[in-house]
Amino acid sequence: MLHPINWQIALPYYAAALAFGYLLGSIPFGLIFTGLAGTQDIRAIGSGNIGATNVLRTGRKGLAAATLVADVLKGSVAVLAMFAWWGQDHAMLAGMGAFIGHLFPIWLLFKGGKGVATFLGVLVATSWQAALIFAAIWLAIAAATRYASLASLLACAATPLYFWLDGERQEAEVFLLLALLAVFVHRGNIVRLWQGSEGKIGQKAEASRGA
Repeated sequence: MLHPINWQIALPYYAAALAFGYLLGSIPFGLIFTGLAGTQDIRAIGSGNIGATNVLRTGRKGLAAATLVADVLKGSVAVLAMFAWWGQDHAMLAGMGAFIGHLFPIWLLFKGGKGVATFLGVLVATSWQAALIFAAIWLAIAAATRYASLASLLACAATPLYFWLDGERQEAEVFLLLALLAVFVHRGNIVRLWQGSEGKIGQKAEASRGA
């Protein structure tokens, strides 16, 4: 459970935690890995995003897996490092920063990925039970529809509900904010889902404009 914040005293420390998370989250691993592997710029294919789903559209499954793991870890590391250094409140702020950093990285003119893997990383470090539920929902929806974006949106939306029902009100509020940000960056996907033109998992890059 998060504790009440005395901003007058603690503001510099909370700002530092948020900044630490943001800088960690803003590392564009998908772009780095594909660049080192000599593939085409993933910002010019598929959805144009830097996350694992778009990396998969290059046909390099190993690079996509590496991107997924790295994007999850930057969320988890931000939370766990700050928890070890300064405590739970700072850990949650660092997790928020990591998610925001992935969405809006300063190095890429604030044009990042959709943040689902980093969302999961923050969640894993906060509650492994909630992370398992997230993963189960994502896998079930993805298997049933082959829409990664729809699976991501529903899994993110379920997360604050889990914490609310579990009595973790402040964690619920944090993940509600992250879920709303996820909806915002998926707004184009939502339109395509409604129109029936959203790219499905496994489609070639030139045919897909998905998550």
